[in-house]
Amino acid sequence: MKARPTRTTREPTIALINIVFLMLVFFMVAGTLAPPLDGELKLVATRDLEGRAPPDVLVIHADGRLSYRGAPVAAPADYLALAEAEATSGEYGPTLRIVPDRDLDASDLVRIAGALRAAGAGRVLVVTERGLD
Repeated sequence: MKARPTRTTREPTIALINIVFLMLVFFMVAGTLAPPLDGELKLVATRDLEGRAPPDVLVIHADGRLSYRGAPVAAPADYLALAEAEATSGEYGPTLRIVPDRDLDASDLVRIAGALRAAGAGRVLVVTERGLD
């Protein structure tokens, strides 16, 4: 007796190719729905502007020093006491803003933000520089 060869089923690759092609056409059409910017428009360049921190923030320098409105601050809890009257109160406490130096260690930033939360801050917002190139 001769053994019957077993038939292997083919993968439905044609259906997969069709789905991928339809997705490609969809995203090409959907991507052109937003009108392009005017060709004569020139965006504002802020690269050369002098950056200045807002006056109601805790500035954290690269070496870990803290300052508030130009005056040195000994501990994060001291900043909370100074800014509590001026800060926007949330459901769980005041919302505070901190501006870290670019060269500050992330572990120091997390430690200081944690100390502010432990001292009673409702939210701690980190103010950063954002730009388009």
